[in-house]
Amino acid sequence: MILENSVSLITGGARGIGEGLVRKFASEGSFVFFTYISESSTQRADALRTELNGLGYAVECIQSDAASFEQSEKLIDTIVKKMGKLNVVVNNAGITRDSLMLRMTEKQWDEVINANLKSVFNITKHALRPMLKQRNGSIINMSSVVGVFGNAGQANYAASKAGIIGFSKSIAKEYGNRNIRCNVIAPGYIETEMTDVLSDEVKANFLKNIPLGRLGSVEEIANAALFLASSASSYISGQVLSVCGGLNC
Repeated sequence: MILENSVSLITGGARGIGEGLVRKFASEGSFVFFTYISESSTQRADALRTELNGLGYAVECIQSDAASFEQSEKLIDTIVKKMGKLNVVVNNAGITRDSLMLRMTEKQWDEVINANLKSVFNITKHALRPMLKQRNGSIINMSSVVGVFGNAGQANYAASKAGIIGFSKSIAKEYGNRNIRCNVIAPGYIETEMTDVLSDEVKANFLKNIPLGRLGSVEEIANAALFLASSASSYISGQVLSVCGGLNC
């Protein structure tokens, strides 16, 4: 129970990597709050909460848009008022709106920057207050290998994920003297519902560039986040951990 007696917030926790994070952190003893944004995800979020509560884990879901400054403030206030602390934040919420640059609309650019990057600013800014009071905390921001080396058709996504890296390194430097750590996970190609719909040909092209020769699992991302959230990584801050099977080597 490596996170026993801790309180964690995971944004975008109803599916994919986020769901894996919720399951992992809850099973390791943390009281987990996770968010979802759309009405269509309500049933899925409630089902995940009910399942994990039934297993004896402490999990609560809250509908909240991390891209909204006001909703993010309300979210953090709700958690702190109920629990009295907030130990771990994982900024996981994100979207894609892929298009070649000449075809990309301003709306596609703004939606991705707001959902992926502004959300990290919003949640981190409000989470820092209780962490400063506690004089401890671990902030984990989910970037991507695309934020490291770019990708055609994803200029908006790459910019948002690269921005997360620079943001996180700055937070690590600003608040390290208060025992607040900030790190980044940069996943490679991970098996989720998004990759399940890809053709075998597309997946084969992915695998050609991955030294380990396979897609990663949600469990492997969750294990990396668990390490960064726990005291096992107490001297690690401002770092980018690529979980990509060697794709970024």
